Amino acid sequence: MLRGGLAADGRPIAWTHHIVNAARGEYLRWKLAPGTTTFPAAAELGRDDFPAGFIPNLRLSGTTVHSRIPRGQWRAVEDSSNVFVSQTFVDELAHLAGRDPLAFRLDLLGEPREVPYYDTTYHTGRLRAVLEMAAARAAWGTPLPPGRGRGIAGAYANEAYVAEVAEASVDADGKVRVHRVVAAVDCGLVVNRAGAEAQVEGAIAYGLSAALGEEITVEQGMVQQSNFTDYSVLRIDQMPAVEVYFVQGGSVPLGLGEPPLPPIAPAVGNAIFAATGRRIRRLPIRPADLKRA
Repeated sequence: MLRGGLAADGRPIAWTHHIVNAARGEYLRWKLAPGTTTFPAAAELGRDDFPAGFIPNLRLSGTTVHSRIPRGQWRAVEDSSNVFVSQTFVDELAHLAGRDPLAFRLDLLGEPREVPYYDTTYHTGRLRAVLEMAAARAAWGTPLPPGRGRGIAGAYANEAYVAEVAEASVDADGKVRVHRVVAAVDCGLVVNRAGAEAQVEGAIAYGLSAALGEEITVEQGMVQQSNFTDYSVLRIDQMPAVEVYFVQGGSVPLGLGEPPLPPIAPAVGNAIFAATGRRIRRLPIRPADLKRA
């Protein structure tokens, strides 16, 4: 659950985020810390994560639930789901404030500076740079064909910075079509450009597949899906045109297997809102939630 508050000038002044989950350490059989009896919920919610760490009144909380269903790590781990939640909610606050979603994010980031992040730091100027690059390359703010919208999302994950702009439309049956994705990436020194581009394109395809159709349901202790006939992965004719741009000048190569994934689902969700006025608050995106009456 998220709640936010805006000041009279439209700037966010309050943010509360309550997460309900089964702790990662529980199903990975991590050893409990001395003096503890359970793994804390919401441990992956960093108080300095963007945008939470840039809002003066912040409350993060969690409720632990226990699951008997064995699960494992998903690509990009906590960022894969938490960035979807935070980056779509930022868009909601921007809309409530009557602000452009890109300008709203840039105002939150403020002047370039280093921010604590777990046992390291990240630089707000680098996150700003990829947001601005993605927007510029995607011609943010220019007209689109009728029925199509743009959405933007950006994140710092696993020591790299990625922002993505998605263009999407929704037909009368609620089916989502993602037409174009523009990604801006700061992963430090790019050693093998073709390999780096493939990592970004693959992460976008993987994230789109999860956002648009992949779902596992359990009934009476049994998983209902058996193969790709009922676990719908992205087909080649659903893949959008993807453009990848790198920030130049990095001195140290950074990881790129996970960072391009978190922004894609919120970018698509925000594009759907721009096209239809309807918010996406759960994944995968279900046509029934968007079907026109």
